[in-house]
Amino acid sequence: MNILVTGGAGFIGSHTIVELHNAGYSCIIIDDFSNSEQSVLEGIEKLIGLKPKTYVGDCNDSVLLNRVFSEQKIDGVIHFAASKAVGESVEKPLKYYRNNVAATVTLLETMLVNKVSNFVFSSSCTVYGQPLELPVTEQTPIQPANSPYGNTKQICEEIISDTVVANTDFKAVSLRYFNPIGAHDSVLIGELPKGTPANLIPYITQVAAGLRPALQVFGDDYPTPDGTCIRDYIHVVDLAKAHVAAINLLVNNKADKPYKVYNIGTGRGNSVMEVIKTFEEITGKPFSYKIMPRRDGDVTAVYADVSLAKNELGWQTEKTLKEALIHSWNWQLSLK
Repeated sequence: MNILVTGGAGFIGSHTIVELHNAGYSCIIIDDFSNSEQSVLEGIEKLIGLKPKTYVGDCNDSVLLNRVFSEQKIDGVIHFAASKAVGESVEKPLKYYRNNVAATVTLLETMLVNKVSNFVFSSSCTVYGQPLELPVTEQTPIQPANSPYGNTKQICEEIISDTVVANTDFKAVSLRYFNPIGAHDSVLIGELPKGTPANLIPYITQVAAGLRPALQVFGDDYPTPDGTCIRDYIHVVDLAKAHVAAINLLVNNKADKPYKVYNIGTGRGNSVMEVIKTFEEITGKPFSYKIMPRRDGDVTAVYADVSLAKNELGWQTEKTLKEALIHSWNWQLSLK
């Protein structure tokens, strides 16, 4: 079976391409390389023995999308392509509504026209806003989004739900995942942000490698044990395997409803300071950081209840925080 992976050269997309291949699927990529590098395709090729067919472009481009669907036999779509930095979304909301919401609508329209019915959406724990109780389950009430990025994920989930209701043959899964970190243990692919990293771990590894002077920790006065934000950090390979489980559910018609939502995380939270201390333990040297004011859009704490994914997808995490940090550090060292 052929799976179209939008954003397939990105951090999560590239690892998912590898795991899809390992599960027997063939992949086609669409990516505009706005936050990824062409070299990622070489890493994928070394891991799976072939370079996936790749189209360079934007999912807002309906002409490109229709060309892809006409030239390729596509059995399902995994949609990663999106802008993803919480802080940037506060500064540039219209960019996020265009890249995340409008592109999803264009992609869904193209799928319907071409009668492709299996859709896995890259959602996020940000849809929960600041949850009232932890851990969050799929039934946890959706709070107002803390950022335009989070709002785009809420809106896209609603669009997908409405699309499924209106089209009886269409099936979809939204994976609300938490904080992806790590890299492939081969160090052939990993997180490769352009410019200043928006996520914690690549910033940490770049500081440790001497590429940046110090990590900025946004806030140490949150109501948490050490005052820093708490997140559920999941290894990217575990996350990639969750996407394989989701596409399996759809193409094998195993879902009990046409639209399903699953939390994808480890089931436990770690504070920013815990991550820093664990990284110091791995590298064996002090780590430079400075405390900054809180950042707009950040929630205090969020981590997942993942029992539904375990029970229905047959999926659970296998890798630890320490393994993820080791793989991230090895990946950073390989870039020198």
